[in-house]
Amino acid sequence: MNGCEMSLQDFILSSVKDISEKKYDESEWLIKEHRSIYKNDSSICLSLLALLEYMKGNFNLSLHYLDDAKFLADNGNAPVDIILNEVVTGFINYAEKNNSLYTINYNKAKKLAQSKKELPFFTKITELIAAYPGGSNYTASAQKDPLVALVKIGQAVGAEKNIKKLIHTIAEETKFAMKSDRCTVFLYDKDTNEIYSIVALGLGSEELRLPAGKGLVGYSIMNGETINIREAYDDPRFNRDVDLSTGYRTKTILCMPIKNINNEIIGAFQVLNKNDGYFTREDEDLLMAIASSAGISLENAQLFEKQNKMIEEQKVILDSFIDALSTSIDARDKITSGHSTRVRMYSILIAKEFNLSENEISILEKAAALHDIGKIGIKDSVLQKEGKLTQEEYKHIQEHVEITHHILEKVHMSDEFVKITEIACSHHEKYDGSGYYRHLKGEEIPFGGRILAVSDVFDAITSKRHYRDKMSIQKVIEIIQNGAGSHFDPAVVDKFLHIPLNKIVDVFLTENHLTLDMKDNEILSKYNFTDLYTAITCGKLKKLAAAFNKYYVGAGENEDI
Repeated sequence: MNGCEMSLQDFILSSVKDISEKKYDESEWLIKEHRSIYKNDSSICLSLLALLEYMKGNFNLSLHYLDDAKFLADNGNAPVDIILNEVVTGFINYAEKNNSLYTINYNKAKKLAQSKKELPFFTKITELIAAYPGGSNYTASAQKDPLVALVKIGQAVGAEKNIKKLIHTIAEETKFAMKSDRCTVFLYDKDTNEIYSIVALGLGSEELRLPAGKGLVGYSIMNGETINIREAYDDPRFNRDVDLSTGYRTKTILCMPIKNINNEIIGAFQVLNKNDGYFTREDEDLLMAIASSAGISLENAQLFEKQNKMIEEQKVILDSFIDALSTSIDARDKITSGHSTRVRMYSILIAKEFNLSENEISILEKAAALHDIGKIGIKDSVLQKEGKLTQEEYKHIQEHVEITHHILEKVHMSDEFVKITEIACSHHEKYDGSGYYRHLKGEEIPFGGRILAVSDVFDAITSKRHYRDKMSIQKVIEIIQNGAGSHFDPAVVDKFLHIPLNKIVDVFLTENHLTLDMKDNEILSKYNFTDLYTAITCGKLKKLAAAFNKYYVGAGENEDI
């Protein structure tokens, strides 16, 4: 494949790879051919030629190409052009031991890649260059480690949201890049005025909290200073207590503040015991580059964690509010107390048979809990009437569905709560369109509403009222079966009738407060309503019928089922 047949980024990556493999003549030919065809890519081609010439040992020609490429990139304002130029310039600066300039190049390229959503390209090109085996003033042993560490930390910035994992990555890569024995990342907690460590390599990962300002890290955080010590025990600010308790011997220390994008100190690095002597000025420059990446990533992770906590708190508040509303209906309507809870439980069982997602089940749960909230607008004389309702009273109680809709639609309408509202107010719709209050038909009815319809009817006819007993389970099953296609969605009926009976009995137990016997559970777990109906009508599986009857009718009762 020649340069004309590749995408631009593939062309760049392929060229860099060829240069790394010392295919200099082939690379030069392809780059110049690409430039002759694609005039707008001149900056990219010149940056690649700069890398090529540097690797061949032509330093001055390399700088000439770099300057021309930078001029074109800055004036053209194409992100990929600028990123490539800064990465190549940074590589050459690092190889020439211009570490402070290299840091500027690297961070500029990374920030632009993040803002322009070109981080994958930046990562790939940096990894390729970082892995180069050599050059006129470059050796892998001296230069590879820091670049690779910065790449990995850059990847963590965009990918990792878990703060503990993120800190572990940053600490581990920093230890590796600094050629040190240990690295600890400390964060500053403004609320408690404490500094704390989540990761301490070599000492486990238990959280350590200290008053702000204590020790060298505290001093670095509170004063914003970098501390580079050649002999820890000679510095009066060093606290020897940890060494005394662990037996570890701290010698060299490098502490540096970590700042966020607003230049506010949010923590600090503590790097201990340089493997081959003392921490140098170049080490400080490298740690400053790492701290720049770390500050952004740590603050983002902290914000993400706080946001998740707020969301969880809001969910708890919403769930509590929903439970309170559901309980308020039970308080008004003693006849159907516990109905919403049981409907919710039956609905979850059906939803799981359909393998619905956790979020879909959560929405369905909330809708089930709120499906009768509209009864708050029904007269007590009708809601609590002991006996059969008149036609007028029945029409009045049907209004609770529309009232439910009017109440719930006044809640702040997130996309999720819109679904809750629509499901809750559709539980009396019928599959053939003869339900109420909007006379929806078939799949016009929200799927959750079709599930609620089965759960609601099942609980209503299997619950004991002061004016009637529970309906026989045979009759209940027939009503559900016969309602498929008219009252109920046939698919929902099919799933409901195939739920293992021990799970149905678990719902009964919330009302009669019995305990499910292990032997009964073993029997009931093997069968469903379809099996039970066959057992009853054919006089078979008497142990199954007896086990179910015990929990359906209630302990000590032997009524027909």
